[in-house]
Amino acid sequence: MRCPYCGSLETQVKDSRPTEDSAAIRRRRICPDCGGRFTTFERVQLRELTVLKRSGRRVPFDRDKLARSIEVALRKRPVDPERIERLVSGLVRRLESQGESEISSEMIGERVMESLKQLDDVAYVRFASVYRNFREAKDFETLLGELGPKAAEELLDEDGEPRRPPVRATAKPAVSDE
Repeated sequence: MRCPYCGSLETQVKDSRPTEDSAAIRRRRICPDCGGRFTTFERVQLRELTVLKRSGRRVPFDRDKLARSIEVALRKRPVDPERIERLVSGLVRRLESQGESEISSEMIGERVMESLKQLDDVAYVRFASVYRNFREAKDFETLLGELGPKAAEELLDEDGEPRRPPVRATAKPAVSDE
């Protein structure tokens, strides 16, 4: 494995252990040339996946891109990072085990929305607003109608406006006279 700091190919594995869900092997590595330490993950890949974009272009499937888009939707939401990792691993496993090597971006988006809908309503709405390219408030109202009245109450205030997170007072550091 190439060292990300100096480019040396002589890195050494110091520790290997399975991740919590046993879907990957986590390896701690060290570079003897520069002393840099880094972590790598080894995952089973059932098949090479290609994503067919709406434009007709074909690009290699990128697990990290999928994970980033889900993490953006879940930003500042009370969801454990391990749960996010399990969600991503489950989605990738489902895509790989379909038997098709070419998958449409629409199918990936719909699968992500299904998973987020079960996990967190706010993340579902965030992802859907980007994925479905919402242009006006009516688009949000339609989606919230699909979620049901309970979810709409949680996401909207009494005027039908999106709820804003409470503003938290931040403590200012004490100034020392020293």
